[in-house]
Amino acid sequence: MTELTPLRHIPQANVFRKGDVFVLFGELFGRGYVNGLIDEARKAGMTIVGITVGRRDETGALRALTAEEHAEAEEKLGGRIVNVPLMAGFDMDAPEGEQNPTEMLSGVTLKGWQEDKLDWEKIERCRAAGVRRFTTSAAQVMGEIDKLIPEGANVFFAHTMAGGIPKIKAFLAIANRIYKGRGERFMSSRALLESDLGKLILMNFDEVTANTLKYLIDASAPIRERVAKAGGEVRYTAYGYHGTEILIGGQYQWQTYTNYTQGYAKMRLESVAQAAWKSGIAATVFNCPEIRTNSSDIFVGVELSLFPLLTALKKEGGGAWADQQWQICQDLLGEGSSLQSLLDTIEGYNNDPTSAQFRNFEAWPMDNTPALADVMIGTSEAITALHKDKKALITDHLSSLVLEGAGPLMFHGASEKIAPVLWLNHDIIARQLNALHP
Repeated sequence: MTELTPLRHIPQANVFRKGDVFVLFGELFGRGYVNGLIDEARKAGMTIVGITVGRRDETGALRALTAEEHAEAEEKLGGRIVNVPLMAGFDMDAPEGEQNPTEMLSGVTLKGWQEDKLDWEKIERCRAAGVRRFTTSAAQVMGEIDKLIPEGANVFFAHTMAGGIPKIKAFLAIANRIYKGRGERFMSSRALLESDLGKLILMNFDEVTANTLKYLIDASAPIRERVAKAGGEVRYTAYGYHGTEILIGGQYQWQTYTNYTQGYAKMRLESVAQAAWKSGIAATVFNCPEIRTNSSDIFVGVELSLFPLLTALKKEGGGAWADQQWQICQDLLGEGSSLQSLLDTIEGYNNDPTSAQFRNFEAWPMDNTPALADVMIGTSEAITALHKDKKALITDHLSSLVLEGAGPLMFHGASEKIAPVLWLNHDIIARQLNALHP
């Protein structure tokens, strides 16, 4: 377990300038955390380079982007993309003539998934095939990126890969019960972890979310050595999640979303950065606050931690701009609903004995319980119901603020070389936002 290491100051260091290269190791699909980093790189005048995860053809085989897809992806990124597929994970990989894990799981049903067994020797062969494919392609991609880095330039590698749930029909129904179910529809997260399906998912999470950072660091070693020889600097960042300190009872306290199944892989990601750091490689995992994204929306209640950011903005010296954020959020609520009343509800939720018992940093990530599901999902649904429009939520606005604050903290924090793992809690996000909007 990593010691809780919050970033408490706004970093000002910057080793990056015009002509340096920013490498996005992960494909840009929508608005997410990495946009803030890309914005900072662009402000510094850096050249933006990216990769693609590739696409699947009708047979499920991995392919490069078509000319049209490639042009569209480059336009979205605002930079050059090396068109060699770097799909992480092994759920669609297998030795020639054998079934891949997704095919092995095709018969899984909502009724029988807990009893279904997998052949772990076959799974291991699939994993090895996937790793071989990915690392071979990563070496090829880094060879191409090397050509795009001028002599004397500094390089920033931003790792953004995460996920790894195999595409099987039954899993959506299972996930809906674990992450959204309460009462009769509640399902234990522990039941998933103890099943063969769950064990496979955890293995694939490790490959996608964590091990790809190691593959990136290894594959880019020739670039690192060349840059260092010319007196340049190389940085690696990755996006973690390991709970966040938010205001509860007027004090910043660590709390977390439960059950966060990817937590095991996120801790492994931290250990990859720690090992790199010990070898003299500046790799930092930034554990970022909870936000709403397309992928996080399956987790009902994950957004509840966002609301106290409004209070943090005022506590950390916010002025007219902070007041404006409160007004924006108030305006999203329906007639008769007050923002302060909503925040009081969140304070009550965070002080509920059921919620409070999950603030156990050492035991993270904890399993869900029927009692927590009732409190968390019930609170989430009640707050969503207060809005004028269910498609324009306060948490969407607050998520965009977190992204805006996290970008410069990561960009300059990486320059400063502070530690292999850092938490961006609500205090520093609020201070950074207030500094950006004096």
